[in-house]
Amino acid sequence: MKIDRDAMHPNWQEIIPVIENLTKQVGDRLLTDFEQTRVAIAKDDGSLVTKSDRWADTYIKDALEKAFPEFGVLTEEGSQILPDLEWTWVIDPLDGTTNFARGIPIWGISLGLLHQGTPVFGYVAMPPLQQNIYGWADDRSAAAFCNGLPLQLAADPPDAAKLDNYFFSACSRSLAKMGRSQFPFKLRMLGVASYNLLTVALGSTIGAVEATPKIWDIAAVWVILKAIGAVWMPLESADIFPLALGKDFSQRSFPTLVISHPQFLPMAQEIIGSSWLEGMGKTNAKDRLTI
Repeated sequence: MKIDRDAMHPNWQEIIPVIENLTKQVGDRLLTDFEQTRVAIAKDDGSLVTKSDRWADTYIKDALEKAFPEFGVLTEEGSQILPDLEWTWVIDPLDGTTNFARGIPIWGISLGLLHQGTPVFGYVAMPPLQQNIYGWADDRSAAAFCNGLPLQLAADPPDAAKLDNYFFSACSRSLAKMGRSQFPFKLRMLGVASYNLLTVALGSTIGAVEATPKIWDIAAVWVILKAIGAVWMPLESADIFPLALGKDFSQRSFPTLVISHPQFLPMAQEIIGSSWLEGMGKTNAKDRLTI
């Protein structure tokens, strides 16, 4: 597939069916594997990997290189060096491996497309939930969808004083940073970094925090959340994007807070605790909103 070299813009309506078909093929195979015996081993970083992860990683990489021969590819289970190319796919072939290996039906496939180190298209397939969440954001347009239906945030946020029946999503590693056991909302931990953050786009949560997501966890969802106008706050002093081309991202984490409406930012900052905010240095938190 070719890119319009003059305008430097892909035709998203041509790319979406390619990625939809690819994730359907991979998702069907993973669903079959999920119903059978799953054997997981620990990687050097302590996370789990299965044969399904590695099969999906290779299958997706090969398919993308065939469909987009001029694009680079960075994958969780393969090369984790961002190619020095204008366009690069970033792949998490099975986000939520521990859920998958333990029989919990919340896991997905995440693909993000970077242009000069910045995500411009994202697609997250959740086969057990029958959800396909995708979107794009470039200098011409931005849009996000779930199963073909447009995604958008509620025009009016919930009453901040009445959040008892609203959810906030977090990863297990975030709890130590928060240092508290009581919250003004109901806390949920899903075990899938990309989907944790996407629950904000879906309207399921008012916010989400991830302590140690890697680039393959966030490349796709950053675009989708940007397209709907959510607030994305990196919990570190440096901007996330654009990424440095040619750099190894195998050990790089991107602690992140996402909230649905700016009105919740002060509350969210209080919830996540001072340790993260102190790590951001003297930079004003309001200046850290990248979406």
